[in-house]
Amino acid sequence: MMATSTHAAAEGTPTDLVVVPRAVLEADPHAVLARYRATVPCIRTDDGVVMLLRASDVQALVTDPRTRQVETEFARMRGITSGPLFEFFRQTVLLSNGEVHRRRRAPIARTFAFQVVAALRPRIRDLAEALVAEHGPRGRMNLLADYAAALPARAIALILGLPERDVPDFTRWVYAMSRALTSAWGPEDLPESDEAARRLIGYVEDLVAERRRAPRDDLISALLPSIDEGDPESAAEMRMQIVSLILAGSDTTRAALAIQTGLLLAHRAQWEAVCRDEALIPGAVAEALRFEPAVGSFPRFTLAEIPLEGAVLPAGALLSISTLSAMRDPALYADPDVFDIRRTDHPRWHVVFGGGVHRCLGEALARIELEEGLRALTRRLPDLRLDRPLTVRGSAAIRRVDELPVSWPTTA
Repeated sequence: MMATSTHAAAEGTPTDLVVVPRAVLEADPHAVLARYRATVPCIRTDDGVVMLLRASDVQALVTDPRTRQVETEFARMRGITSGPLFEFFRQTVLLSNGEVHRRRRAPIARTFAFQVVAALRPRIRDLAEALVAEHGPRGRMNLLADYAAALPARAIALILGLPERDVPDFTRWVYAMSRALTSAWGPEDLPESDEAARRLIGYVEDLVAERRRAPRDDLISALLPSIDEGDPESAAEMRMQIVSLILAGSDTTRAALAIQTGLLLAHRAQWEAVCRDEALIPGAVAEALRFEPAVGSFPRFTLAEIPLEGAVLPAGALLSISTLSAMRDPALYADPDVFDIRRTDHPRWHVVFGGGVHRCLGEALARIELEEGLRALTRRLPDLRLDRPLTVRGSAAIRRVDELPVSWPTTA
C-alpha cells in the first residue's frame, strides 16, 4: 500500500536504500522487482515507502511483533484527515491492531469460519451458473464487468441479505472507495472516493435500521446484538465493519477472477486441461493467485529496528510487504516466472492472503468464489476466447485489471 505524495521519507525511513521511482516500478513491476530482489532485500520508492522483496522476509515480517498493521498513517500521508473516507480508515478492522482489532473482528469471524462458508458453496455455484446462462446466448461479454464483478458482489449480497437490485449501486461506491487503497490514487480522486464512502456508510446505516425493525436470517441481523445504539461511537464502529465486508467482499475477488480466467485463456493448453478435469481447479486458482495477484502488498509499520540480510529497517518505517515480489522469488518457488497449474511447491498457507491475526478473513469465501466461478466457465463455455490480452496494472496494494472482452461460439 503506497503513498502518492512526494514529500520526504517518513521519519525513520532509511535514506541509504536503493531508491526506485514509482513510475519505473509501475511500468514493469515484475522485471523491476526481480532485478532488485537478486541483490538487496528491500528498496525505497520515491514517495518514502520501504518495499520488502524477498519471500523469507515477507513471510517473517507479516507476523513479526516488531511491526504492526498501519492505522491512519496511510490516510494522513495521502492528505486524508477528515470526512467519511477518513472515518473508514479510522474504524475499519482492516487497519487496526491489538484489542481494537480483536473487538472489531470477533463478531464477523464466526460467520466466515471455514465450515460456515463451505456450506455456501452450492449457492455460489448456482450464482455462477446463472451468470453464465444469462450471458451465454450473446456469445460475448466483458468478463471483468459482466462476470468477475457480478459473482462476488452477488455472493456478499447473499451473505449480508442485501437486495440484488442494490448490487450496481454498492459496487460502484466500493470501486470508487477502493481506489484509495491502490498505488495509483491521487489527491484529485478524493472528492469521488469521499462521496462514495459517504454513500456506502449511509447505505449500511439504513440497512441496520431496517433490520432492527424486521430482523432476517442474514449476517446483518446476526450482528445486531454487537451494535450498541446507546454508544454512538461503538455503533458507528460496528457498522463500519459491515462496510468493510462489502468492500473487501466485492473488489479484490473481482480482479482475481478476471486475472485467473485471463491467465488460463492465455495458456490455452492449461485452460483445456481444466475443462477436461475439474480436479485441476483448486491448483489453477492457487497458481493464478501466485503468478499475478490481485493484491500486490500488505502495509506494515516498524516499531523497532529490524536487521535483514544486507539492510536494517529502522523504527518508524512504513513498509510495503510485497507479495507480488515474494511469489516470484526463486528461493520459494521453482521456475517462478512459469505459470503452471500443476505446481506442487505452494506453501501450506498461500502468501497472498497474509498471515497472523490479520490473515484475510474472507480467504475461504474467496477460494470458493474463484473455484466455482472458474468451474461454471469451463463447464459451460469451454470454447471461451480472449478478444484482448489480459492487462494487470499496479505494483502494490489493490491492483487494477483492464476490461477483458471475451467471446465464444453460439448455436444461434
